[in-house]
Amino acid sequence: MSDIHTSDEVSVLAECKVENVGGQAVIEGVMMRAPTSIVIAVRKSDNEIVIRREKLTPLKERFSPFKLPILRGVAVLIESLVWGMKALTYSANQAVEADEGEDSSKEMGGFAIAVTMLFSFALGIGLFVILPERLANLISDRGIIFNAVDGVIRLTVFLAYILIISRSKYIARVFQYHGAEHKSIHTYEAGEELTEDNAMKHSSLHPRCGTAFLMTVMVVGILVFSIFGKPESILVRIGTRLLLLPFIAGISYEIIKLASKKQHNKFIKLTTLPGLWLQRLTTKEPSREQVQVALRSLKEVLAMESDGANQE
Repeated sequence: MSDIHTSDEVSVLAECKVENVGGQAVIEGVMMRAPTSIVIAVRKSDNEIVIRREKLTPLKERFSPFKLPILRGVAVLIESLVWGMKALTYSANQAVEADEGEDSSKEMGGFAIAVTMLFSFALGIGLFVILPERLANLISDRGIIFNAVDGVIRLTVFLAYILIISRSKYIARVFQYHGAEHKSIHTYEAGEELTEDNAMKHSSLHPRCGTAFLMTVMVVGILVFSIFGKPESILVRIGTRLLLLPFIAGISYEIIKLASKKQHNKFIKLTTLPGLWLQRLTTKEPSREQVQVALRSLKEVLAMESDGANQE
């Protein structure tokens, strides 16, 4: 990533409409992502907002197969995981620096990031793949029922996980920044001026949220796994689930993408309701100061996209 920059409020916005702007809440901040740019804005303990900017080349531009349906969803998932972890690491390092002064010797290095990612993946596989499969195996041997129970248990574990971590005051603040991110994007998509007053009046829920994506993944997973029934070997059952995850994520991405284009369709609205309900657990009403950080990140990423378009 590029060096840390601080500057006054960005006043230059993209002259042309930028499609597919999204974001992610981080520790005391928000990451905003446009097609070729990423910006992370973090508020430090002294109230200063620090900015980190990065130009990127999407996987679909480097490898043409990722432009195809389903595969483009896999590409987005990979990029989201990689950049999401980098954004969280950056924001965590800013928190460490704020506590330790300007000494950055405690910043997370590459090894620490790799260990954290491996632990996160192992925990995710254990909670959302192995545990549901083992419990469902105790309940039913019939393929359809087994996969339905497996999916219900997976969803229950996920909801319980969200409820447990939301009790942490630190996670609660991240959820507030999640709401600030959604309000900012709603404001931009509505064509309104990116001000705190305009953003505060918008909903903290958004149909293209990653939470809605996870809900879609779980539902699609039940349907896809049902096709394979219940293989006799536990290794085959778990291995099949792991191998099919990218494919399921790709299908889910296409569904979310279609839903975002057909938001006024009554049937589409109905299918997106579970994802919106789930977001009530992962978003909280933000303060104006948190919305200010989200808007700052959004303005910066739009300015980067505008500069790139002008250079072309």
